[in-house]
Amino acid sequence: MTTAAGPRQLAHPTRDEIRLEGVLQALSDPVRLRVVRELATAESELSCSYFDLPVTKSTSTHHFRVLRECGVIRQVYRGTAKMNGLRRDDLDALFPGLLDSVLTAAGEAARLGTG
Repeated sequence: MTTAAGPRQLAHPTRDEIRLEGVLQALSDPVRLRVVRELATAESELSCSYFDLPVTKSTSTHHFRVLRECGVIRQVYRGTAKMNGLRRDDLDALFPGLLDSVLTAAGEAARLGTG
């Protein structure tokens, strides 16, 4: 995993370090999938505080860390806010069609009330 260069920089895996099993495990959690679904429709990065998640702040922090460490999202500090963006280019290059398939299935499950 790449290392953080300073106290306000977060470590992210390089594209070559992203593993399918890590991505699938991260996306299998309903809270993390909800975050990814919202990021996928956002026009820009979203702050952690944007998300209204049904978990405590510390659990929310854990979910964002899991998504970052497996390579699904990129987090950067902008002032005092931690901003989140989906690593769609990396995921699409490594696993073509995976993200779109997962997002489509999650959307359908939500529409039917099964997810």
